Formats: sequence, structure tokens, C-alpha cells
Amino acid sequence: MFLYLTIGISDLARAAAFYDAALGALGLVRLRTEADEVGYGAPGGRCALWATRPHDGKPATVGNGSMPALVAVDEAAVRAFHAAGLAAGGTDEGAPGYRPYGPSFYACYLRDPDGNKISAVCERAARV
Repeated sequence: MFLYLTIGISDLARAAAFYDAALGALGLVRLRTEADEVGYGAPGGRCALWATRPHDGKPATVGNGSMPALVAVDEAAVRAFHAAGLAAGGTDEGAPGYRPYGPSFYACYLRDPDGNKISAVCERAARV
């Protein structure tokens, strides 16, 4: 359905360090580095998530109610995403664990250094 998503950022180096770490834990890599943005996706694929300074030159703001949720292959990947994001300057918005959205919905939630909310979700996890 989506070609790509963008997340507004204010400091490119800080955002790149956060997204390199957090998305790397999900097997995603930085595919592009431009003057005002970095793009991420699967190795050998296309950029599906961009962290970018706003093109209108105005300050980046957080989208209240906006949150990309990224696919994690298993619970360990969700935990690794959360830990890597915290270590790279993110803040906790919900530790890894099962959520009430279905019997196998295992997720975590972070805010990047600019305050954007982002999630990693594994729906194939088996509740123990």
C-alpha cells in the first residue's frame, strides 16, 4: 500500500545514529545518505523509510498520533530494536511485550531523538 514513509528530524547525524542502530536490529540498512535525509530498507531493496529534515525549511515537528510500525521476525528482534534504540538516544514508550491486539502481537515502542514514535512488532510470536 505504501511506497515509503518519512519522519521529520532536526539533526541528521543524531537521527542517522539512532535509525542505523534501531533499524539495524531488524535487519534493515541505510541505503541512501543525502544532505538532508537518510533512507532505509532491506539490503538490496529500495528505501522505504526516510528520516528527513522538512523540505519546507521549517522545524521538524512530531506527528501526534503518527507511528510507523516495523515488522520484526521474532521476539528477539523486537527486544534488540528496543535496546538498540535506547542505546542510540531514543526513549522508551513501551517495553517489549505482548499487547492486547491479538494473541500473538508482540511489540515495543520508542521515541527517536526528535520525539517521533516508532514501533517494532512481531505477530508470529507464540505467547508462552
